[in-house]
Amino acid sequence: MSITASLRIFAYSMTLSLGLSGLAQADIKIGATVSATGPAASLGIPYRNTLTMLPKEIAGQKIEWVILDDGSDPTNAVKNARKLTSEDNVDVLLGANTSPIALALVDVASETKTPFFAMASSIRIVSPMDDKRHWVFKSSQADALMVGAIVESFWNEFEPAARSAGIKIVASERFNRTDTSVTGQILKIVAARPDAVFIAAVGTPAALPALALKERGYTGLQYQGHAVLNADFLRIGGKALEGTFLPTGAMLIPEQLPDANPIKKVALDYVTRYEAQFGAGTRATFGGHAYDSYLVFASAVPAALKVAKPGTPEFRKALRDAIEKSKDVVGSHGIFNITATDHIGLDNRARMMIRVQDGTWRLVQ
Repeated sequence: MSITASLRIFAYSMTLSLGLSGLAQADIKIGATVSATGPAASLGIPYRNTLTMLPKEIAGQKIEWVILDDGSDPTNAVKNARKLTSEDNVDVLLGANTSPIALALVDVASETKTPFFAMASSIRIVSPMDDKRHWVFKSSQADALMVGAIVESFWNEFEPAARSAGIKIVASERFNRTDTSVTGQILKIVAARPDAVFIAAVGTPAALPALALKERGYTGLQYQGHAVLNADFLRIGGKALEGTFLPTGAMLIPEQLPDANPIKKVALDYVTRYEAQFGAGTRATFGGHAYDSYLVFASAVPAALKVAKPGTPEFRKALRDAIEKSKDVVGSHGIFNITATDHIGLDNRARMMIRVQDGTWRLVQ
């Protein structure tokens, strides 16, 4: 073999080694758009807080986090997502406190072929499964799952669920998130003499109808959905919320769960670390959804790294494919088993009933 040929082989081998070295050391970029300000801030702040406390390395790969505020505006969220995918070249997209924002980001994820974890509740984010939703996953419980806990959800889920359960709806009123009074609606509700009132709203605005019911002397049962579970909701609603029933995942009340519950350890570890950093009593289920998103895609990273280098379309596809094969990933809310037809992967272990008692959350046994 000539000296020239030997040098060529050596040079080729060195280039190949450098290529493999780059494959092993490239940073993984994670982009997030959260509603840290605006009407949905009570949801977005726990999301943002959680993302700032997550590890900076997965499977030996450094992680670069890029977190943007969308101000609770779907238009801003889309702008953020396009910046994250086109300029920052992120490998994973997280965010969407609310369903309107999540639905707006489905197109971005599909167009850019970027795995997207939504943290809002609407089942329409991932269903029906089609080419767009191929890239979309959801870490929060679907409305339909929580319906089984209290026969509740937003109207398109609640009305048929109530009818099938033999519940008669005697009145239905609507209000906007920015309303400062719901007196007119509550007067009509109370006049209908219901045995129970269900309030379907997101974040702290859901406390407004509860306060109005209290002012009008309503003493019947009250139910709320799972998009209100934070300390601000309890603070604003005060005594008007006493006795209210709500569905939740394990993360909100891990201390009250039996040790045999496999979710307890993960949920308690997250809550302990979160409150150590942000203060006692600051836990909120929304932050748990961000944590669970991280746990699921982190479990998929090793498989994706065997296929391609972070920052490439091939890596994003491999990561998406690996996420879709997630099996028995224990999160703070439930246990994820994701498939090609189910991009949530949660079962009944991700729901339980709680009640507001003495100004805090209590597990209903």
